[in-house]
Amino acid sequence: MILIISKNNEITTTTVIKWLIAMKKEFIRIHENEVFEIKTAEKRILLKSTRNQFFLDEITAVWYRRGYIAFDTLKYENQAINRYMFEVQHWLTDYVIKSLEGKKHINKESNSHVNKLLVLEKAKEVGLDVPPYFLAEDMKDVIINQTIVKPISGTPIIDMVHENQNGIMYTSVIEQKKESNFFISFFQDKIEKDFEIRSFYLNGKIYSTAIISQNDERTKIDHRRYNSKIPNRNVRYNLPLEVEQKITVLMQALDLNSGSLDFIKSGDKFYFLEINAIGQFLGMSNACNYGLEREIATYL
Repeated sequence: MILIISKNNEITTTTVIKWLIAMKKEFIRIHENEVFEIKTAEKRILLKSTRNQFFLDEITAVWYRRGYIAFDTLKYENQAINRYMFEVQHWLTDYVIKSLEGKKHINKESNSHVNKLLVLEKAKEVGLDVPPYFLAEDMKDVIINQTIVKPISGTPIIDMVHENQNGIMYTSVIEQKKESNFFISFFQDKIEKDFEIRSFYLNGKIYSTAIISQNDERTKIDHRRYNSKIPNRNVRYNLPLEVEQKITVLMQALDLNSGSLDFIKSGDKFYFLEINAIGQFLGMSNACNYGLEREIATYL
């Protein structure tokens, strides 16, 4: 049986599930608002929530899409007993999570959020081209219109940045310097691009899409600033074999068997930007007819 860990109303999950149903594969989908008790029955570990229950040894494959498995933690009035039982429950839940991650899987909760700085260092180690970057808390070394600033943490969504509004931090070009200091930020040389490339990696296979975003001022720096009136053109693309081999080495070094990678093509170079282990792929799958949701269902 396949275990799917996802968030409520996550459309990518639903699309893959349609293929699982068509393939007559058994599955259980759990959400982040479910709370599981760890119980035993028939000398086996049983995970039970108000909507799902399954034996740990029933699971043959796991797809970690998003969210997490939440476990109920029992509490006791006696503080000494409470501390002891907290440790016991910690090791029990740790065993369950590690047992699930040890099964055939696509992605794992434990490494679903990668450290951008460590990834860039590892990318350089495996031989990928990476635009020069630095960390700073002032703009002394920033070159106007030739330096970009981007989040250290990927593409964070800021909840309630204003009343009833969320915000997304995009990549931006520095057009003027600020005199005051600020918290340590990530700066990178601006690369004049021919186009952007989004590659989806799945167990050694790489599916790439060229995103023709450089002709639109709105998407010129960051294609995620989507222009719904004039959409970017997305076309199938094949990265050079040498680059694909380095991607595989990088993903293996990071213990990732799936994820989305972003590149910029500039002249004869392919500059690696970042990895999103749980990034969206439906858009490129549909635009380029890759059928990635079917590939995931088949693997599981």
